[in-house]
Amino acid sequence: MIMWQELQPDDPGRIGPYRLRGILGSGGMGRVFLGASADGQVAAVKVIRADLATDPEFRARFRREVTVARKVSSRFTVPLIDADADSAVPWLATAYVTGPSLADAVTERGPLAVPMVLRLAAGLAEGLCAIHAAGVVHRDLKPSNVLLAHDGPRVIDFGISVAAETSPLTRTGLLVGSPGYMSPEQVEGREVGSPSDIFSLGAVLAFAATGEAPFGSGSAPTLAYRAVYRQVNLDRVPAEVRGLIQRCLTKDPGQRPTARDLMFAADAAAVPPTERWIPEPASRTLLELPDRQDPSRTVTSARLSPVSRPAPGPSGRHEHRRRRLARPLTIASMVMGLLAASTAGSRRMARTLGRLCPGR
Repeated sequence: MIMWQELQPDDPGRIGPYRLRGILGSGGMGRVFLGASADGQVAAVKVIRADLATDPEFRARFRREVTVARKVSSRFTVPLIDADADSAVPWLATAYVTGPSLADAVTERGPLAVPMVLRLAAGLAEGLCAIHAAGVVHRDLKPSNVLLAHDGPRVIDFGISVAAETSPLTRTGLLVGSPGYMSPEQVEGREVGSPSDIFSLGAVLAFAATGEAPFGSGSAPTLAYRAVYRQVNLDRVPAEVRGLIQRCLTKDPGQRPTARDLMFAADAAAVPPTERWIPEPASRTLLELPDRQDPSRTVTSARLSPVSRPAPGPSGRHEHRRRRLARPLTIASMVMGLLAASTAGSRRMARTLGRLCPGR
């Protein structure tokens, strides 16, 4: 089953060289369409919100960030293949990945087995390493921004969040980041760097290993408050990966491992790339998508979860005692304001993580 919607009457039929076939989803920065070029190349085409397009500062930053994003090169990221920051409505196109999102896979089939979590950790760490090496901070790593291709995970939707985050329009309803996966420093409006992505990675891995969002469910302010004040209960996380996830979720950014640390640790035990790392039913998602304007043509495609679909969360019943931080009422008020506006491989991995995370 492919997750997409028919184009609406007011949707464009074409963006740049891409004929649009359907709607993949929408998010804080715009809508995502399934498109195909004249030579049959399939792409995910993101069209930026019209109100952001009228902001000169956003356009300038969008242009710079697109330039930087082009430099990211990793088999665990989705390459940016085209963009136009000067059109009436800015847009960008990325390669289209055949595979479900992590959010959908876990929702439909349950938590990933430990070897798959380890492979996921290795791939995402390597992808983040390439992103950070290019000077980019993702800012919105979450289960729906991770695609499960047949040969490993892919990180999507990176490199342009900073353009929106610095726009004055972010104060009028655009939230950059996803509550429940945002780092404490991002929630509090402090300086955000690569350690923030590591915190988000830990939250994503906790979700993959348990099927539950680490900070539970609830309103955006509630989830943000927990990220700042509460420690995550990782009792349900398998011991092989618990220490790694725990270190990623450390409140102090300076105490988190780097993407390179995680990549080296996880590479020691990840499922070899030549082996199937996700179950056959979860990866069997190819089907023929008809061309709306030419039914005789088909485009091989696959399922891609809507950008706006939130990752599920638990009831939030397992929570540790509140972390004592200074000025809790002040920070809580800041949070409210910000969010209202805006089998052998696993054993080897356990030993490796024991050296990386001795306190696990």
